This record gives sequence, C-alpha cells and structure tokens, in this order.
Amino acid sequence: MTKPVDYTLYTSNGDRFITINPVTEPTTGGHIQATGVFGLNEGMVDLGDIVFDDNMNQWEYSGMGDLTHLQAEEIASFIKNYHEPNAEGRAFDEHSIL
Repeated sequence: MTKPVDYTLYTSNGDRFITINPVTEPTTGGHIQATGVFGLNEGMVDLGDIVFDDNMNQWEYSGMGDLTHLQAEEIASFIKNYHEPNAEGRAFDEHSIL
C-alpha cells in the first residue's frame, strides 16, 4: 500500500470511516519505499498508527484507546492482505513492503 485507502469499520455503534495513510520514504531513482507504518484517521481525528515488523507479520497499535484491540486487528489484517488496484500493471520494487 503506497497511497491512502478508505476503510469502513462496521461496529454495533455505527459505521466508522477510517483513512489508512501509509508512511513512505523516497529512495534513489524516484521510487517510494513503504516503512510498515500506517497512520489512521477518522475524519480530522488522529487514531494513532499501526506499525508492522519488517515481514508484515507482527503489528502494534499506538493509539490511546480510540480503537479496541479487535478493531485494530481487523484493520491490520486488511492492511496485510491489501493489494493495490491494477497490481499487474505496476513496476515491482523488491525493497517495498506492500
């Protein structure tokens, strides 16, 4: 994931519309490298970050109780399994975490 993605979190208290913002770093040659850090926002409210390890297996949620552990886990699972639209047409960068 290299661009912000909107995610709807369905809860018993109503739907929550979360924007997932991947934190990226520019590399030589104009490529973008993912860092494994994903900022979460609900409108103008900062919900904290989900931070993955280098292999995108383990994650931590840095928010202060804005999301339950199960909600953060649902979003982390979405991020881990996310595939960019039209993935076949983009150039492969072996150093990126997708």
